[in-house]
Amino acid sequence: MKMLTAGCAKEPADFWELMEAVGQYDQVFARTVIDGVRIFDEHNTRDDHSEIVTRIDESKSRDDPPIRVLDEITRRRSLEPIGAGLVVFNLVARRIIQVQNSYAELEPKGRGRLREQGRPVQRLYHYALPATWTILP
Repeated sequence: MKMLTAGCAKEPADFWELMEAVGQYDQVFARTVIDGVRIFDEHNTRDDHSEIVTRIDESKSRDDPPIRVLDEITRRRSLEPIGAGLVVFNLVARRIIQVQNSYAELEPKGRGRLREQGRPVQRLYHYALPATWTILP
């Protein structure tokens, strides 16, 4: 969660820029999310997203790969908390909404541990969200 917040501090214009920024803190995490979205896009379109609807209907896990919101079914799934909870990063509105955060309360300024090869290392990164961003509890 802190990596995503730190990524937002770099003022990304879209998801791809956010993942590029997050990759500076944990390349494995960023690559996993990007790959998951690309696979989703290979199997689903706005006109035909029956694959994800079927997978959601059959899935018992809440740790499914990333999805895009395409309809009411995917919207409902996107609003279900998973391991770290449910935090919405709205890049357009520059708002972070902590619906249910079981990780740690996100702050406008903070620090986190860098990760290399997906593992934490002894170096920290620091971030400060611009004043145009809002974090809601």
